[in-house]
Amino acid sequence: MIKRFRVLVKVLCGFCVVLQLVGAASAVSAEEPRAIVIITVDALRADRLSSYGYPRPTSPAIDELLGDGIRFEAARTNEPLTSPSMCSMITGLDPQEHAATRNGLRMREGLDSLPKILAGHGWRTAAFVSNWTLKDNLTRLGEHFDHYGEVFTRRRWFGLLNSEATAEDVTDEALDWVSDHSGSDPATPFLVWVHYVEPHAPYRFHSEYAARLGIADQDPKRSDRYDTEVAAVDQAVARLVGGIENHVAPDEMIVVFAADHGESLGEHDYWGHGRYLYEPSLRIPFGMTWKGTIEQRVIHRQATILDIAPTILGLLGLEIPGTFQGISWTVPAKGGELPSERAICYQAHKGAVHGEHDNDRKRSKGLLSVGVVHESRKEILRVKNNNHMLFDLAADPAEIESLVEENGPPSDPLLECLGSISEGLGALDRLTSKKLDDETVEQLRALGYIE
Repeated sequence: MIKRFRVLVKVLCGFCVVLQLVGAASAVSAEEPRAIVIITVDALRADRLSSYGYPRPTSPAIDELLGDGIRFEAARTNEPLTSPSMCSMITGLDPQEHAATRNGLRMREGLDSLPKILAGHGWRTAAFVSNWTLKDNLTRLGEHFDHYGEVFTRRRWFGLLNSEATAEDVTDEALDWVSDHSGSDPATPFLVWVHYVEPHAPYRFHSEYAARLGIADQDPKRSDRYDTEVAAVDQAVARLVGGIENHVAPDEMIVVFAADHGESLGEHDYWGHGRYLYEPSLRIPFGMTWKGTIEQRVIHRQATILDIAPTILGLLGLEIPGTFQGISWTVPAKGGELPSERAICYQAHKGAVHGEHDNDRKRSKGLLSVGVVHESRKEILRVKNNNHMLFDLAADPAEIESLVEENGPPSDPLLECLGSISEGLGALDRLTSKKLDDETVEQLRALGYIE
């Protein structure tokens, strides 16, 4: 009897050891995500999302996603153009460093990047883009991914050009890749970046969301059409994340959500983006989730699109290259202290390079504005006419009343910002650039990037 009891104890102890080992293995897997999903939305204003205070229910899925992790209340793009900002997100470099300062200008070859670093640690990487300006032959972004999917299947611009794709098409392509990868190589972690073009102009009207948003179907205004585009991309985001969760558990997946830039909807008598550094086109929604690791938190300190790559590497415990110009939010994401407030430099350039006359000093001549934001102080210098502006964003969020006294000089931080950008652009002017083909010029003109 005693012998049987001892045998039973040994069996139970062995079972407990097995359970402990399984638990330890589970703990290890939870610390090492199997997937990183980066979702970027073109021309999406932060203040048109319900989570940022918009009264219309434009974004239930995005709001839920941002509510599951950290959400940045004061995030901005470093340049309000698609190609420069997305190249910065991938490489961690400002435009004057990676060279794609305007749409149609390619990055330098051989740059380090987030997907290259992950590939070096055994990750598979893929991207699916739906804006013509992100084509590999215009950006060199394809160099940084195992698979670079260019999805240009629809004629969004009044049926004239196959320059973009609907959110449904991009989601289909991305989910097909994830499914194929999970079926053939489930043990290999992956990074997938999906870029949606909605709600970029011309702001198609999605009547299926009109009633929910309180919009009349008859002759909707541009601003109302924009809101229906946000609702449409919100549905696509829900389907994308849900589809990936069919293959990867939520606690094994880091999801990053951001916009490439915002969009001016008539503020300062301007529709569009790219040429000015006012908040509507500079400020972006930005957040990231990793269930069980990233805490639910709203951060009011200034963040930029350059922070995405170092934060992902920080969460993975990988070394962050010294070339990366953003900061890692890993410590705050796990409930730790916030970094000190930073003074951050921003820039605006002409939309796209085209034609022979653009080949001479195409980068330095394209610079329109530089700006510096520190806490609620925002200072802007228009380079061509030396128009100097200073705004208190807390007291004047619409940037109506400049606080600059007559002939008041720019601050030292603004001059340093201008000097650093100008020096980088001057060095880049010596680079040769491929002349754009006629089709690309027409596509960029249709997208509003060439006047």
